[in-house]
Amino acid sequence: MINKIFLIGNPNVGKSVVFSRLTGVHVISSNYPGTTVGISKGFFTLGEEKIEVVDLPGTYSLESTSRAEEVAVGLLRDSPKETSAVINIIDSTNLERNLFLTLQLIEEGYPLIVVLNMCDDAGHRGVDINAPLLEKMLGVPVIPTCAVTGVGIKLLVSRIKESCIVKEKRLTHEERWLKIGSIVEAVQKLTHRHHTLREVLEDASIRPLTGLLMSVAVVYASFKVVRLLGELLINKIFDPVFFNLYQPLLMKLSAFLGGDGFLHHLLIGDLINGKIDFRQALGVLTTAPYIEFAMVLPYVVSFYLILSLLEDIGYLPRLAILLDNVLHRIGLHGFAIIPVLLGFGCNVPGIMATRVLESKRERFIAATLISIGVPCVPLQAMIFGLLGSFGGFYVGGVYLVLFSVLIILGAILNRTLKGFSPEFLLEIPPYRFPPLAILGQKLYYRVKGFLVEAVPVVLLGVLLINLLIYTRSFDFVTGIFAPIVKGLFGLPKEAVVALAIGFLRKDVAVGMLMPLGLSAKQLFIAATLLAMSFPCVATFVVLFKELGFKNLVKATSIMIGISLVVGGILNFGILR
Repeated sequence: MINKIFLIGNPNVGKSVVFSRLTGVHVISSNYPGTTVGISKGFFTLGEEKIEVVDLPGTYSLESTSRAEEVAVGLLRDSPKETSAVINIIDSTNLERNLFLTLQLIEEGYPLIVVLNMCDDAGHRGVDINAPLLEKMLGVPVIPTCAVTGVGIKLLVSRIKESCIVKEKRLTHEERWLKIGSIVEAVQKLTHRHHTLREVLEDASIRPLTGLLMSVAVVYASFKVVRLLGELLINKIFDPVFFNLYQPLLMKLSAFLGGDGFLHHLLIGDLINGKIDFRQALGVLTTAPYIEFAMVLPYVVSFYLILSLLEDIGYLPRLAILLDNVLHRIGLHGFAIIPVLLGFGCNVPGIMATRVLESKRERFIAATLISIGVPCVPLQAMIFGLLGSFGGFYVGGVYLVLFSVLIILGAILNRTLKGFSPEFLLEIPPYRFPPLAILGQKLYYRVKGFLVEAVPVVLLGVLLINLLIYTRSFDFVTGIFAPIVKGLFGLPKEAVVALAIGFLRKDVAVGMLMPLGLSAKQLFIAATLLAMSFPCVATFVVLFKELGFKNLVKATSIMIGISLVVGGILNFGILR
């Protein structure tokens, strides 16, 4: 009796889509013990039986060459063959390369079913595969599918119990490739056809000149849409809910609490002109939910929507390939662009996404650079609002400083940190438009994961700052750092409060600079320092979780050092 199914295949053959088709929304994601390699598990019913489905990391061979492949092969070999089945998912547009893993699975004696996925793409490219003949030559069931549309999935489920163990002798490397050649020659027929517009765009997006131009256009358009969609959600949904529905309830609670006292300060915060200012009140029921749901969540939703769209269309792997050579110089590989892009939405999921990188060295470099040089969307919006009236020079200057720091610091870390960055291999999928249901499901899980990670931390952070202010401890802390802020950065001592609040939320801290009457130079320095210095408390906690205490201290020391140097240079050397 089968009680477990493993999905295995090369990277980007559609395993995750097949997994989603089989398991629906009942998914458990976790890291393999002792590693940062993600494993997804789910369940589906076959008749009256409940069967576990495990989506293994993408692998090209059972002779593992990376940590992800080691995990995939290890999980497969540790499972009893009598009670498990293996579904080997193949990219129909690249049959020859994919069959290498298939023959290895057959030689090892795994109960096997082969899925010829992306049959629609194969047809579009003039590739015709005789599935019944391939089934006969391999000796295991072969099912053509198009997972994104669901074609063939029902047939796959109905044939799972037909998974076969084939007694085949173990082949040498050369013999295996000879057999693959004879199989492909027999079952695959190619017909001539002209390139479609989609294929022309696929080629153009990975060439240096055209690819760079396309990447600039795509990134610019993406952030434009993210900002417009985020502002639309704030203005039309979240702000009306907070100000028209939630604020009147809080005002009644404020009156009930007497408008003052410890409990009022804790829950509501300070009233400004007799009203609740959600940005500055710093109450657990006011500022905390407003920051998370009205200021950050709209941008996170819009950013994840665009990111998921670019990912599922197939553009992000091309962007990763395009930037691979550049990122090599700072100790990273092209795929690191995905955590960086996530960091522009919010540093929390950006740093969490560094788990996809192979080595601890890469993860440390990426997480440190994201926390220092990548401003989140809410912070960017506040920078535009704060410096926009002084002209594009100051707004662009913030990004130029951050980009320069990211490149210079990355190069230094690459040269000084011990360890190595393993070579990066990435499969480039064809362009395709994803089904809206799958896109929505991915968006739901990402936003849910962000809220689960960030909301408790923000609530705790607001509570901590609130208590420090109430007990006057905050004044003591700011008094210690006032000489540095005034002498080195040229900022008034009142700016210390805003810089300290940046530990809670950087975007709120930038907003607190507005009433201080700072000059353009002072605002520029303060905004740059806030973007580079201590990450918000949510990011700080995630850094601790991902890097560990020792590396967190190292990353924090780098942040402090870089902030002091850059702030001093901007004050004394560049801006006069």
